[in-house]
Amino acid sequence: MTLQKPTVGPEPSDQQLLIPGSFVTVEVPATSAHLGPGFDCFGLALDWRERVNLAVIEQGYQIEVSGEGAAELPRDESHLIIRSALVGLADLGIRAPGLWLGCRNSIPHGRGLGSSSAAIVAGLLAAAGLAQVDVKRDWLLGHANAIEGHPDNVAAAVYGGFVLAYESRTGIKVAQGQVHPSVGAALFIPQTSLATEAARDLLPETVPHIDAAANSGRSALLVHAMASEPELLYDATHDWLHQGYRGVAMPRSYELMKSLRGQGFAAMISGAGPSVLVLGRELDLAALQDQQVAGFSVRLSSIGSAASIPGPDAPESRDHTVMETPDAGASLREPTRSGQLR
Repeated sequence: MTLQKPTVGPEPSDQQLLIPGSFVTVEVPATSAHLGPGFDCFGLALDWRERVNLAVIEQGYQIEVSGEGAAELPRDESHLIIRSALVGLADLGIRAPGLWLGCRNSIPHGRGLGSSSAAIVAGLLAAAGLAQVDVKRDWLLGHANAIEGHPDNVAAAVYGGFVLAYESRTGIKVAQGQVHPSVGAALFIPQTSLATEAARDLLPETVPHIDAAANSGRSALLVHAMASEPELLYDATHDWLHQGYRGVAMPRSYELMKSLRGQGFAAMISGAGPSVLVLGRELDLAALQDQQVAGFSVRLSSIGSAASIPGPDAPESRDHTVMETPDAGASLREPTRSGQLR
């Protein structure tokens, strides 16, 4: 993935230099995309959050990351959170002499749960926090979409809840969908990963008109089912555009999805896969907690909220691990509380 340069922003000589010791903490949700028929449009934030700490140091880049995929991640400025933070800082006219990143990854990589979108949004929001700028959601969305290359997961991370991302005359926009208070999600997460690019390569350039028409109808029905009639989620999540074509790349996930649908659950591939997402009433989904599927773990989730900079009295997220603060050559200030969305 190539990093997009900011389209605006002052030259380096005009940028304000941050003081070592500045510190910010952000929280970002895991997300799912498509939700069956809403290919590259629908996104959903999950109640599964990661906490990321970013601090200014005197020089260089220090990366302290543990958890999911930590062994494969870079320990320099090419780390996606750092790269995204640098894009945000540059656009805000800010320069950091060095950055320290501390986080514990809980969102598995390559599973269709928005790990890259979480990293991108975390970096951008942390940049705003360090700059002490109250950024708008469309600023986050614009930069995040430019880096990620598609808007559904990043839109869900930025806005929270159920979102519909679309291309307008002035760029990517988001409509916030309503979610019935009884609706939740269940996730079947495989041990194996699948690259998003590999999954996209399996899609045809054209599809039959009858399939496109059917998909459009189910997408519209899904918006209604999510908001008002959860009992329609099974019918609303049928897809003709992508899941069938990608099944060959994740046969066990595809068979699990079909098995769950055979039991009457609104199951679908989460994003590019290979995780399986099930939507429904939380009371009905509770029965899935005890389902044993070889090679998959099961996780129940409520609908999640947007990425944020937690206040000083906010409880820690469940997956947060306290990291040692960096040796920045100066004592860390209290965490910056700017960067809140408005």
